[in-house]
Amino acid sequence: MERLRGRVVVPHAVLPDGIVEYDGDGITRVVPVDHVEGHLPPASDDLVLPGLVDVHCHGGGGVSFPDARDAEEAMVAVREHRNHGTTTLVASLVTAPGEVLVASTRILASLADAGEIAGIHLEGPSISPGHPGAQDPASIRDPDPALTARLLEEGRCHVVSMTIAPEAPGAAEVAALLIEGGAVPSWGHTSATASEARATLRSLEPLLDHHGRRATVTHLYNGMAPPHHREPGPVLEFLAAARGRRLVVELIGDGVHLHPDTVRATWEIVGRDNAVLVTDAMAAAGMADGDYVLGSLAVTVRDGVARLAEGGALAGGTAHLLDILRTSVRGGVPLVDAVAMAATTPAAVLGRTDVGRLVAGARADILVLGPELGLRRVVRGGRDLP
Repeated sequence: MERLRGRVVVPHAVLPDGIVEYDGDGITRVVPVDHVEGHLPPASDDLVLPGLVDVHCHGGGGVSFPDARDAEEAMVAVREHRNHGTTTLVASLVTAPGEVLVASTRILASLADAGEIAGIHLEGPSISPGHPGAQDPASIRDPDPALTARLLEEGRCHVVSMTIAPEAPGAAEVAALLIEGGAVPSWGHTSATASEARATLRSLEPLLDHHGRRATVTHLYNGMAPPHHREPGPVLEFLAAARGRRLVVELIGDGVHLHPDTVRATWEIVGRDNAVLVTDAMAAAGMADGDYVLGSLAVTVRDGVARLAEGGALAGGTAHLLDILRTSVRGGVPLVDAVAMAATTPAAVLGRTDVGRLVAGARADILVLGPELGLRRVVRGGRDLP
């Protein structure tokens, strides 16, 4: 049995002086220090919080999931984020030809079988040619039920989401197929009008409710037109649906994709239970500036910002999720709510209650941070990581 002591971030508060006790791979109790007898660790100003949960990550450590040739190579990216505090991670692919997606899904499914990743996110291929971002325009295709069914099959129940433009022909049909297969649609990379976005969202709400799931929005604000008072586009509809607890919006709160004030204001509008912080990280996360690839596209990283070598579009993030947590807190999101958005709410998106929270019975995924949110210790499944 081990005990960690410090300012413990529990789901709705911070225990000023608390103990997280774990035995083996599970947490046995989380209590104020005066509830504990016997040997106690010394008092500390450290922060103790749950391991973070990233539901949108393309890679890190020099490796991208879409380009990994095997599971061993993909694990380089998993470990890069895990060692920096993301103890639960969904591996994201990008728009590519069908056979490429099938092969990559097969590789990632083996990692999910082994418990190394929490699932697979398919970012495309049914996105808007008008908002491709760092996706290959040549591989964009209309929603395809046959391809979707095959990806679900190859994913062996590990596909958790697929990014779809809600205005794409057949979007609702493929979204329904995803939901029945245990995944959810993630609306994004879209040229939808407000009415198109609203109609698609509304049409699927009964099915999502039946399965007890909520759709998500792939990196809200990025990959879609900004709202205009005469041409509102999809953003306001997504915000309204999130505020109504009908979906969950992703926020790349790295200070590059979104200004910290945008993250703080969105939190104020929709609340911590309806928004998640994500990295959208690519191979350069944790690496030096230089030249990289994302899928079939060349990417150049300068001053920590990844852009397509041709065209200059932002091409994913280079931050770890803990960096985004820090940026969000410094931007005005309270620590408890930022932790919820980086751990508890994304775990709920995945239907997981065993991660993302410091509670008895959860897996012993625990971070210890210094007072300035610098990482001091990572515990995953009760084991210390390098």
